[in-house]
Amino acid sequence: MSAMSADGSILGGRGAKLHSMTYKLVLLRHGQSAWNKTNQFTGWVDVPLTEQGVEEAKRGGQLLKEKNVLPDIVFTSLLRRAINTANYALDEADRLWIPVQRSWRLNERHYGALQGKNKKAIREEYGDEKFMLWRRSYATPPPDIDPDDQYAQNHDPRYTGDPVPEAECLADVVKRVEPYFKSAIEPELKAGKTVLIAAHGNSLRAIVKMLDGLSEEEIAKVNIPTAIPLLYELDENFKPIKPRGEYLDPEAAAAGAAAVANQGK
Repeated sequence: MSAMSADGSILGGRGAKLHSMTYKLVLLRHGQSAWNKTNQFTGWVDVPLTEQGVEEAKRGGQLLKEKNVLPDIVFTSLLRRAINTANYALDEADRLWIPVQRSWRLNERHYGALQGKNKKAIREEYGDEKFMLWRRSYATPPPDIDPDDQYAQNHDPRYTGDPVPEAECLADVVKRVEPYFKSAIEPELKAGKTVLIAAHGNSLRAIVKMLDGLSEEEIAKVNIPTAIPLLYELDENFKPIKPRGEYLDPEAAAAGAAAVANQGK
């Protein structure tokens, strides 16, 4: 005779194999932004999508629909490039009606005094080593921004009551993303929902590092392409069934990741 478990599933008799639960998580970096196009450090500056970025976001939504990966809830940052990417993608997938939660904890890494600066110019001024240290090292933040700089967020009403960083390294992003993922996103996954996170290169890299258990050296080599959905199927311990997940358009993702890696050259 079969027994009923606490969660209502049937437990088989002796020797029966239990069917384990899997969870679906989709990561979506925003489409090309105005400052991606001009090769500027963006961080928390709230720049819009380009026309190309809008088309990329729509294509991301088409992929969700084609592959039948339909989100039940979406999480975004507080920045319009992520919010609009989510909206365009969900509209294409006919899921614009799903619930949404937004948090500054999913914002891009704060690039400090580099915000608004051209990547190539910074590379030429400070040299390859320092440029890559600021751009890609795990624990070294760029120089702090002046709180009254035109590209600082200290007086932005959306962050009232929240701490606004003056610069962040990826380790800082992991520190703010991880508790939010566990407290807000995991419960939705546990409820059986397909979750979409529309965010940014570094906030998504923080999640990839956490899910895949990557070292500081390994995450430094991970580049997230714009607007191509990355599907993670997770086991009951929230570990990826397929390490590094699976892009819904692998060829376009490889080309997009290479383009991200070459920024500043």
